[in-house]
Amino acid sequence: MSIEFSSVLEFPRSVVFDWHARPGAITRLSPPWQPMHVVAESPSLKDGRAVLGFPAGLRWVADHDSTEYDPPRQFVDALGHSGPASWPVRAIGHWRHTHEFEELGPNATRMTDHVDTPVPAALLRSMFAYRHRQLTEDLAAHDAAASEGAVPMTVAVTGATGLVGSALTAFLTTGGHRVVRLVRHDPSSDDERRWDTAHPAADLLDGVDAVIHLAGASIAGRFTKVHKRIVRESRIGPTRELARVAATTNNGPRTFVTASAIGFYGADRGAEPLTEESSRGDGFLADVVADWEAATAPAEEAGLRVVQVRTGIVQSSRGGALKLQYPLFAAGLGGPLGDGRQWLSWIGLDDLIDVYYRALYDERVRGPLNAVAPQPIRNRAYTDTLGTVLKRPTVLPVPSFGPRILLGKEGADELALADQFVVPDRLETLGHRFRHPTLEATLRHQLGRQSA
Repeated sequence: MSIEFSSVLEFPRSVVFDWHARPGAITRLSPPWQPMHVVAESPSLKDGRAVLGFPAGLRWVADHDSTEYDPPRQFVDALGHSGPASWPVRAIGHWRHTHEFEELGPNATRMTDHVDTPVPAALLRSMFAYRHRQLTEDLAAHDAAASEGAVPMTVAVTGATGLVGSALTAFLTTGGHRVVRLVRHDPSSDDERRWDTAHPAADLLDGVDAVIHLAGASIAGRFTKVHKRIVRESRIGPTRELARVAATTNNGPRTFVTASAIGFYGADRGAEPLTEESSRGDGFLADVVADWEAATAPAEEAGLRVVQVRTGIVQSSRGGALKLQYPLFAAGLGGPLGDGRQWLSWIGLDDLIDVYYRALYDERVRGPLNAVAPQPIRNRAYTDTLGTVLKRPTVLPVPSFGPRILLGKEGADELALADQFVVPDRLETLGHRFRHPTLEATLRHQLGRQSA
């Protein structure tokens, strides 16, 4: 039994093949709804092995076959084994995956995935549809950036193992950029540097073209004094110190990009359209975000181009709100929060990655940048859309006291029940293209539920 999935990409064959050969490809191609993570990448498509982790410590081992390696025409991997953790997976029998790349012209490639396996094709089709769609969009994003003058860069990234960081670093490396991960443990490779958040080394950013600062404690949680202190202290001081090092490194970065949040606008703004020029709101998060953004001052005063990415509610089945909501909605028990009239300003994970990428290469981008989709949506409509994608009813409302029990009144009001109509004014002025501008398209991509 076998499955074959093929599509035509409007890119040269060498570009398509080389993308697969770079670090991060397996991460970018792994469907987010599947319960697996990348344990190890193969250093080469010619030989070596990649390892994927599953729940309960199980491992999927893919061994590359050097005898079938024929760049840029094809490479092959097959199901291997590496100790007891890989034995249960081998119960499927066998798996041999041939990746073929046929040149149709100078800017056209037919890519075909041919898998010889007893696994039914119906179980694999959504995975391969996702992989081809993801590859096409990533190549298009890099091509668009190159047309606007983007060149290969060395980018230092904090928070590289988080939800956004892992996707962003894989996107950058598959695009030909070098990523230097700033880590708090002893470095394990040449692409890691130890980062003391309170006292960063003077040479931390030597040879780096740009910084993307994503690290910070999760905001989600009950808004106790301890939680709020951790949220604040994980952002303000480390950002200020990193900006100071960036400002004083002679051969260091020219661009400093930091994560921020739409919490800047306050939690209760209703239907007021909020652009980057809108006033700061009230509340704990507004205060934290304002001070967080101000902490980049050392870099800005030194002449670096500084961008603060004010991010909306990220939609990803790997983490965040969508991951928490999915089991409830999949069981048909989801519903609107409170009266469902509050505005939700959201963005798909891959569109957020593209916003960070633009912040890196587009010299026109400075200061606050709203990273939200062009169509905010009311909570009731969000609920209905998720139910439509999952083909489940959404008739059970969640009383507003529910989030308050879990998060406390302040946490519920600023997170679960926040009412913000934020618009990507500067991105739209720049002509920025969103991969998935509608919520339904984003959810279908993230959950593998494409329309028939």
